[in-house]
Amino acid sequence: MLVSVGFDNYINSDKVISIARNDSAPIRRMVQAAKDSGLAIDATCGKKTKSVIVMTSGHVILSALTTETIQNRFISV
Repeated sequence: MLVSVGFDNYINSDKVISIARNDSAPIRRMVQAAKDSGLAIDATCGKKTKSVIVMTSGHVILSALTTETIQNRFISV
């Protein structure tokens, strides 16, 4: 099932490992490593990153939505 992560960007909910806030140092390091290896997908459309979604493929998706908003969208699916 596809879930919106903001700005008309959608992800496959079956492939999500975790949804985390972007305010901790380990998450920021993981995002930087994903950017360096080409596995980061920026779905923020220039807005501030509020959550990070880790996929089973190793991709890291950056979203401008809060973790609570994304969680509620998963629950309603």
